[in-house]
Amino acid sequence: MPRERDAHRLRLARHGRVRKSATGTEQRPRLCVFRSLRHIYAQVIDDSRGHTIAAASSLERSAKEGNSGGKRERAAAVGALVAQRAREQGVTTVIFDRGGYKYHGRVRALAEAAREGGLVF
Repeated sequence: MPRERDAHRLRLARHGRVRKSATGTEQRPRLCVFRSLRHIYAQVIDDSRGHTIAAASSLERSAKEGNSGGKRERAAAVGALVAQRAREQGVTTVIFDRGGYKYHGRVRALAEAAREGGLVF
């Protein structure tokens, strides 16, 4: 008998496996990605203090401006924006937490734009 496949539950299980080893510190915080059907969000988190250092999302006006492209282009704008905000706070190296999503499409575009923006991971 086949098991019922619930995509959300499976993603959360993958995310839990990633989070066992990916913990952000003050010297190297965690770049966490959340992807919904329409938008993408990114946060740079110091898990030792439970503090968000920088955040960006595709809902922000600065991520939408001059970006008439699709969701992948908006994800790249969010990656560049979160990298800029993290560098302003003095963060240059991060641990990338893909949130249980495949490293493909919007998640990959965000990661590559964050690397181009000056973050090292």
